[in-house]
Amino acid sequence: MSRRAVVTGGARGIGAAIVARLRADGCHVTALDIVEPDGAGPDRFVQVDLADAPAARAACAEIAAQGSVACLVNNVGIVAPAPLEAVALEDLDRLFHVNLRPSLIAAQAFVPAMKAAGHGRIVMNTSRVTLGKELRSLYSATKGAAQSMARTWALELAPFGITVNCVAPGPIATEAFWRNNPPEAATTRAIVDKVPMRRMGTGEDVAQAVAFFCDARSGFVTGQTVFVCGGVTVGLAGA
Repeated sequence: MSRRAVVTGGARGIGAAIVARLRADGCHVTALDIVEPDGAGPDRFVQVDLADAPAARAACAEIAAQGSVACLVNNVGIVAPAPLEAVALEDLDRLFHVNLRPSLIAAQAFVPAMKAAGHGRIVMNTSRVTLGKELRSLYSATKGAAQSMARTWALELAPFGITVNCVAPGPIATEAFWRNNPPEAATTRAIVDKVPMRRMGTGEDVAQAVAFFCDARSGFVTGQTVFVCGGVTVGLAGA
């Protein structure tokens, strides 16, 4: 029987690449998203606004009722670029409700069965912005909170054979990246030029790291963050 996996925000971009990789690895994948998938998509798609807490709870409860989930990938996320003086308070709630709260809702739905099975994998898709990036006050706050929460969960859940890790991408050539970083802008060119690997990352690059953490053989790695960034963060973490 295929291992069941759930990917939030799994319809497009990095999420779709994660879905495709987990399916290729033999998982039965359910994707939750507000938009419909492009291309082949997951084994099952649940259309839901994950910012709507009651709707997100209902969707996750319905999935949990159908059987245990072995791997949860908390991928959904949105960005609201703005300089400090222009940050809107309403965006604070909006980003936390999308980028962080669904992770808690989904984990609470699926962890009981993981505990009963003595095995589970939770992966948070965070970002290299946790190390700092201009115009990303709210995005970095939510992604930093996710990384901190993951470390706490890693300690709580380790005795039950459940690992919790983070994959922190950037810069990845997705529609969302180009929307928030206009290709013609000098700041965008500077981002691309600073990538030591001399190329932008792909959704498949991120999915490779997620797949490692989801692997049943990765049971002694927990509470960690892997930066999938082509070397951008080398030398920054200790700065």
